Amino acid sequence: MSEHIKQYWQAFLASTARAAETTYLESFYFGHGEAMANELLALVLRGQKTATASSLDYYQVTGNARPQVGDLSIVTDWAGTPQGVIQTMKVSLLKFKDMTYEICQREGEDDTLASWQQNHRAYFITEGQQVGYAFHEDMMILFEDFRLLDPHG
Repeated sequence: MSEHIKQYWQAFLASTARAAETTYLESFYFGHGEAMANELLALVLRGQKTATASSLDYYQVTGNARPQVGDLSIVTDWAGTPQGVIQTMKVSLLKFKDMTYEICQREGEDDTLASWQQNHRAYFITEGQQVGYAFHEDMMILFEDFRLLDPHG
């Protein structure tokens, strides 16, 4: 954990009267690349993005912990500067091909189901090549609804 993240987390715990031993799941930025990371962060900070989609294969291949209801995570910009804390409110599993616009619109990124599918297909193909899984339409998606608790860095 970087010193900057550590200081941010300690300040968050103090300002929200949480116990000092409270942990967070991860600190991360959304997406791949600087432009996408900062654009998606802006959507979160505006309250437009209240969910995110991940490949279940990502967690299985990397061994990273899957988000659970109640988990806290630190959201950063591309440079790794903390910008907020989110809390996982709901976790759902569904196949990529079974995604609906009613669900995916909570991500705040796309105007149609077709654009969500196109953008996320490209994302999962790239991520799969990087970490070692293959995208397919039956791939399980972990869909995480969250709320922003601390909207500043």
